[in-house]
Amino acid sequence: MNNDTLTLADDLELTRMGYGAMQLAGPNAWGPPRDRAQAVEVLRTAVDLGITHLDTSDYYGPYITNEIIREALHPYPADLRIVTKVGFRRGPEGTWDPAPKTLREQLHYNLDRLGLDVLDAANLRVPGPGSIAESFGRMAELQKEGLVRRLGLSNVTAEQVAEAREMAPVVFVQNLYNLAHRTDDALIDSLAADGIGFVPFFPLGGFQPLQSAVLAEVAASLDATPQQTALAWLLHRSPNILVIPGTSSVPHLRENVAAADLHLPADALDRLNHLAD
Repeated sequence: MNNDTLTLADDLELTRMGYGAMQLAGPNAWGPPRDRAQAVEVLRTAVDLGITHLDTSDYYGPYITNEIIREALHPYPADLRIVTKVGFRRGPEGTWDPAPKTLREQLHYNLDRLGLDVLDAANLRVPGPGSIAESFGRMAELQKEGLVRRLGLSNVTAEQVAEAREMAPVVFVQNLYNLAHRTDDALIDSLAADGIGFVPFFPLGGFQPLQSAVLAEVAASLDATPQQTALAWLLHRSPNILVIPGTSSVPHLRENVAAADLHLPADALDRLNHLAD
């Protein structure tokens, strides 16, 4: 596998093809997985394939995904970087509820269940537009206390990114972005110019999987799947993009990782670049 790495903030080195652990819990990241042993195998295979960027959150399950990560991988490989998210909690019926007042507790939940003394990085998940000064300011304080080394943002606007950067360095932004949803094109380019990573969530469409005749045609011409082609396009889109496709299947994991080796010729890139027009 030719999985390039990206170094952020001088010391956070991540493979650009990472793994998102959300699907290791039950449907809609709620409850236990159907096959816990398979979830453990997926994680161990990801590390065996050279992935060093593992994305998670204690609200996946809740708690279950982090517990599986610890079971599968602890003590962790020296080069593995675990990136988590805080800012939300799960309601009793599986709802996703903003929780900006309990960030300290959320970081400790992640630390305890992952078996860590300090988190490599944590994203503040933002519920929507508006000032994030209070919540990100709290994250900056918790970073100074030594609970987390690096800070990121999730589900934010360019204005919120700028506001956060006035308070503390931001190493990456995690937003919805894929071939069909390209609202953040300008943001990606501005972040790249400043050495900040961009991590697309739902890189394959999420709950609405990508479907396109053009994508299917390009994939067929490359002897690849549409999903591999969509991931390869993201890696070609900008050098600051890191992808974290999730799966609970080892064969699907191997298929996703193989996208790091997929070369997109100029004519294929041109067709895909215009897919959202």
